[in-house]
Amino acid sequence: MTNIVQPAGVDTVDSTAQLAAIRGGGPRKSRSALRLMLPTPTPWLITGLTLIGGIALFGIVGPYFTMDPTEIRNIGLTGPSAEHILGTTQTGQDVFAQLALATRGSLEIGLIVGVLATVLSAIFGILGTYIGGFADEAFSLFSNVFLVIPGLPLVIVISGFVPPESRGLWTIAVVLAITSWAGSARVLRAQTLSIRSRDYVSASRVAGERAWRVIAVEILPNLLPVLASQFVFAVIAAILGEAGLSFLGLGASNSSTLGTMLFYAQNGFALPLGAWWWFGPPGLIIALFGMGLSLVNFSIDEIINPKLKNVRQHKKRTKVAAKAARRKERTR
Repeated sequence: MTNIVQPAGVDTVDSTAQLAAIRGGGPRKSRSALRLMLPTPTPWLITGLTLIGGIALFGIVGPYFTMDPTEIRNIGLTGPSAEHILGTTQTGQDVFAQLALATRGSLEIGLIVGVLATVLSAIFGILGTYIGGFADEAFSLFSNVFLVIPGLPLVIVISGFVPPESRGLWTIAVVLAITSWAGSARVLRAQTLSIRSRDYVSASRVAGERAWRVIAVEILPNLLPVLASQFVFAVIAAILGEAGLSFLGLGASNSSTLGTMLFYAQNGFALPLGAWWWFGPPGLIIALFGMGLSLVNFSIDEIINPKLKNVRQHKKRTKVAAKAARRKERTR
């Protein structure tokens, strides 16, 4: 075997490129190996990100380019037309303008609940488990208590006791967040227990590293895929939960969401009157956004699930080998 002697004063050559040079592959094989390690965008991921991006762009930018959603016109309930793309409500309000504003409100609810639920699950699932002892037992007991409490009835009870004038967007978000973090915390606890016993974590603790640094540098990066998946699931649950509360009349009283649109459509007898343009678009937005988040969640699962990851890497190796074989045939 050929030995490579590194001259004095010259930086060490990257090991991957060095091995590729020894084996005669050069940087091309090195890039192929790197492609095998990185996740490839799947059709599920591309479709999901496209749906999420399109709906998010509509909710963020749409309200600035539409009519006033609260303006009442003396035209009554009318179908889609050139002036009103999605028609009007019984009071003559433009449905398309309401849809843009309601989409923004639902996105805000989903983002707030997703962040709050993920932070709570990380605190009770990672921090307590790393500390161990009484803290771990207390955090685990607290998570189990919230885990056995039925979520939807608790949300309805809490929302019902809050006065309508105080039931704002943040109130609904906090109520949904405190009822949706316990299951994720249990998953993070199990993962943290496994990572805490690994050699590199034990070496960091023996070396005298601070607890916050061991968690942030050694443990948290290994849990990022799980946290991302839990965040996506929390956003889906928040949007659907808020829509259900608003449909029951327990949603935010001072904000417009897709759930409040469905609530007012029901009160306005949109279904008996055949006004599909009133209740159809908000339901479709909820379905498409939920589907987009689910597809992204499936793609994340392919990365963190060892069985799916092995299948994906096998497909990538087969594809890279097929490309190399075709390139070799063309060079002959």
